[in-house]
Amino acid sequence: MILDDETREEANALIRDTLRRFDPTVFMEDAGLSPDPWQVRALRSTAKKMILLASRQSGKSTVAAMISLHMAIYNPGSLSIISSPTERQSIELFRKIRTFYNAIGAPDLSRELTTTLELTTGSRIVALPGDPETIRGFSAASLAILDEAARVPDSLYLAVSPMLAVSGGRLLLLSTPKGRRGIFHEIWISQDPDWERIRARASECPRISPKFLAEQRLLLGQKGYDQEYESEFIEVEDQVFSSDSIDLAFDSDEAPLIGW
Repeated sequence: MILDDETREEANALIRDTLRRFDPTVFMEDAGLSPDPWQVRALRSTAKKMILLASRQSGKSTVAAMISLHMAIYNPGSLSIISSPTERQSIELFRKIRTFYNAIGAPDLSRELTTTLELTTGSRIVALPGDPETIRGFSAASLAILDEAARVPDSLYLAVSPMLAVSGGRLLLLSTPKGRRGIFHEIWISQDPDWERIRARASECPRISPKFLAEQRLLLGQKGYDQEYESEFIEVEDQVFSSDSIDLAFDSDEAPLIGW
């Protein structure tokens, strides 16, 4: 049977959409990005609990955006909650989600607010600052993502966990390390088999130049560099700048001069 051009185009679109549904890496590629090996593993994971220990500039918020957007598009009626330490970070992450939504071509929007995306299928993505009381206002989430989880209060994790226990939803923690403290660190070093653990180092990221990393090593000192760019849990005593000062220097975890 010979298909006309319109029918062939529709058939190809259906095939591509099916590939997107079952392989989120295809979904990411259709947004114009090529996932790194650790991102492929994270995107394809079906683990109910996943923790990503990722360096600055590695693309961890890109993964968070892709996972939440894939959930919204291919699971009608789902609720994805993404929480960041501050309102500014939540808004920046939401902008990334919105950009990828435009690139992918997805179900129509029924509503859009500053930090909320709702599709005509009933799915919602809500980005919130790291306030446990705000999180408690939601229930039956299909997915909860704690961005920069080493920097949000432990009480936020404790507020999210019961909500997911009722819904059976997924939990994703992602962060650059911040010392050997807090629930994020405890989960990473634990022997709990329910968690899938993925580490992403800047030295393994093809978009970050060795020259840039060498400059950062001089700036931060070896221990500071190991924490921020090699994803090591370290109590840093001799770095030039404090971790809080370093946090303030970054608007997001993807610097435009380096790549997404």
